[in-house]
Amino acid sequence: VLARLTSPLSLAEVESDILRRVRALLRELDGHHPSCQSDRGMLRWTLHKKIEQNPSTSCVLVRILVKELERAERGDLRHYIIPLLHTLMYTLVQAPCIPEELCARVYDFCKRLLTLPKPFCTIGLDYASRLQVERTAPGTLYQRMVISEHSLPSAPFPHRERIFIFADPELLPEAICKALLTDTQAAQVSQSPRGCMSCVVAHALQAALGDTCDLHGLRARLQALSPGDVEHWFQQVVVAVEGQGGSERGQHTARLERIYSSLLGSLPAGNAPQEGLQGTPLPNPNISFHLWTEDEQLWKELVLFLRPLSQSCEPDGLGQELDAAEMQDMLAGCDCCQQSRFSVLSTDSGIERDLAAPEEPCGPCAADTERSRLHRKGGIKKKLSPLDSVALLQAGSAVPAGKPPGKPPRRSGMSPEPAAPLQRLHTARVVLLGDDRILGRLAQAFHSLRKREARRVFLTPRLNLQFYHVPVVPGQPPQDHAGPEELCEVAGYLGRADPWYESNINTLCHMIPKLATTPVLCPQPSRALVTDLFLPDVIAYYARMATQPVCFQLHAVKLLFQDPAQDPAEDVFLTELLTQVQDSPSHRELSTTKRKSTLDGPGIDLTVTYRKVVLSDRQKELALSLRSTGLLMKAIPAEEAEGLGCLSVSITEIIRINHLAGRSFTAVANRFRTRQIQVRSPEQRPLTVRLDKDSRRTYRDVIGLEVSPCLEPSYCLHKTRTTKFSPHETEDVGLVRYLPKSLLLPINTFAGVIQ
Repeated sequence: VLARLTSPLSLAEVESDILRRVRALLRELDGHHPSCQSDRGMLRWTLHKKIEQNPSTSCVLVRILVKELERAERGDLRHYIIPLLHTLMYTLVQAPCIPEELCARVYDFCKRLLTLPKPFCTIGLDYASRLQVERTAPGTLYQRMVISEHSLPSAPFPHRERIFIFADPELLPEAICKALLTDTQAAQVSQSPRGCMSCVVAHALQAALGDTCDLHGLRARLQALSPGDVEHWFQQVVVAVEGQGGSERGQHTARLERIYSSLLGSLPAGNAPQEGLQGTPLPNPNISFHLWTEDEQLWKELVLFLRPLSQSCEPDGLGQELDAAEMQDMLAGCDCCQQSRFSVLSTDSGIERDLAAPEEPCGPCAADTERSRLHRKGGIKKKLSPLDSVALLQAGSAVPAGKPPGKPPRRSGMSPEPAAPLQRLHTARVVLLGDDRILGRLAQAFHSLRKREARRVFLTPRLNLQFYHVPVVPGQPPQDHAGPEELCEVAGYLGRADPWYESNINTLCHMIPKLATTPVLCPQPSRALVTDLFLPDVIAYYARMATQPVCFQLHAVKLLFQDPAQDPAEDVFLTELLTQVQDSPSHRELSTTKRKSTLDGPGIDLTVTYRKVVLSDRQKELALSLRSTGLLMKAIPAEEAEGLGCLSVSITEIIRINHLAGRSFTAVANRFRTRQIQVRSPEQRPLTVRLDKDSRRTYRDVIGLEVSPCLEPSYCLHKTRTTKFSPHETEDVGLVRYLPKSLLLPINTFAGVIQ
């Protein structure tokens, strides 16, 4: 059997099988879907699973992918390049050992991508820099990924990452939510810190030593060690890989050889493994699943990620990164972080003549009496209620109470030391599961978060926030597979812009409900493997490799209501705004409406003022009056050439036609593109407005609305301050010119928008 596995014929069969799988991936990119529809979206996953089960074939896959990349470059097949490059890099990170000549070929190819337009040059530069580090110190990419994803203690590389999956329980069935929660929890069962540290040590030593590394003996040795000893050797490996920047590969190998000898000892002759090169699997990342039930839940989870419960109530830990003012805000109202504070309610008026006339004091006591008049008396002590702050999230902590530290004393005559700039050491990867409605809710939460950050910056300088979208629509897929459904316009646009997103993520739209509702039978272990590992693996691959954002313009809407006493409402939307004629509630108004509808037709009179988008980018303001039954504003273009900055407005106009037999009415659709629009009802007839296809975000009794691009809250704040001191300035001056003006929602894909 061993001779057959190592024979040239067996190697040729392996190469042929892998090449066939890679070519199937490329055919799917061309739109030729596999004959078995159940394989859609699973070709990449099955390929990587095959390599994971047999790590010795990773070099074969890398060599085939390099040849296909060079062939795509010669044939100008650019839509193949990014998918092949992502597949290659994901394989290279997990491979136990890759020859230097293969790494050099991949590195040279990435450098040639710098001559191409975006996103090819951006991805090529990113991967070229990673490969340069990997060639100098093999195993660095694997080590950094595991350290950051599992928050392992590491001073040379103190980065932290976490994947947050958010699903709206009102939009997805309970069975799907339970299945997703079960899958994400099952993927975390075996991911202990000790196991992850052992994986880092084993992979780093094997990547440096190659075939001479006894992986089985190394695993047995690490398994026999105590958790403290495993962490000790883990720190030794991390320092050897990260702490010697700029050293050559030979020096890196020598350092790890010394660690290997100290940990395992020299390998006796004849004991080297003979079954081929083994690998160390890449642990699943830290994934948390959340049912989105509160409006502020996203912000709270991000704050808790930055300040875990074990650290938030420790003043010393907070003081390392926060100044005194920030600590007061973070710890205010937290009973476990400060002593009880009391306020005194005064009962006097503060007027001196209202005080009781004191007796004439003697000479020595006159000064004391005068000072006593300055103090309030007779107060009632009342304990303040806890403030609505981050500290409320930390209730129940077992840390003993302590007084928050103040500013350290500064010696006279010495200038204060400049504060070290904050670094974004935390990365939160937020994955939204659902359709366009949950993205509309994300737009609201993102706008609220940016407004909070504009008032007081906390998350922005410390947290790298990344958004991802996995479309999920319960129900059966369309029979013709013509395209995305009406509820997944954002995912459809991302799929048209990025073919690799279409192949790997958009195919989950109907696959997730199917896998979640299909019972797992014991006699089918392969079916259980797909259900238990496929979804977490695909989400992990998406979060790890999708680094190119597609930025969507948010639009702000101001709503005016029929009741003059009701204040106008302000909201934001991402995908669409639908306006329809509202049914008249009163009988008198209903009879009047019927008589008028008989004469003028259905609908109501509207006045529309908008700025038309023209090719010269000049502002051309138009106004029209018409009778309409409603209008629809769409922010997601049906074609890529239209761009993401404009609204496509469709107004259903009712036209009356007079003829000999009487009069008739016909509906005509008026379409135009604009950036700003105002709609009014001169008759004060009510309208119904629905945002982002979500019935929960429906406004009634609306008589007017104004829609414009949503501005960045920090820009608005600085603009207001500038206008306050320079009221005659109409253009942006000072630092305002360099601030982003529009509020964009970035959603990551594998390639961004391929032109």
